[in-house]
Amino acid sequence: MISSAGSVRAVAAVRAGWGAALLLRPGPVLRAAGGADEERTVLVARVLGVRELAQAGVLLARPTPGVVRAGIGVDVLHAASAVALAVLDTSHRRVALRNAATATGWALLGVARSASRSW
Repeated sequence: MISSAGSVRAVAAVRAGWGAALLLRPGPVLRAAGGADEERTVLVARVLGVRELAQAGVLLARPTPGVVRAGIGVDVLHAASAVALAVLDTSHRRVALRNAATATGWALLGVARSASRSW
């Protein structure tokens, strides 16, 4: 059986891969999400990749309930800001909504982990 810390680290490792893809290969990721790989969008994707890598690094270093809950908050704020972008900028709506869905998924993984009583 995988420990709670072990499962948090496994999710964090996947998240690090996602962050690395955004940082190092944003064009293909953006195109797959229905976006254009224009200069500004690529820059935003790279910044987001750095943020994802940082969050994954913190989770890998300290896979504790408090850190998981803080990450949930960051992911919820990220999802909300992506929804706001989708509302305000119709040219980026599709990629923004897919980004919001991804952030919501990360948050739900955190909620599932934090709901576990086996810490």
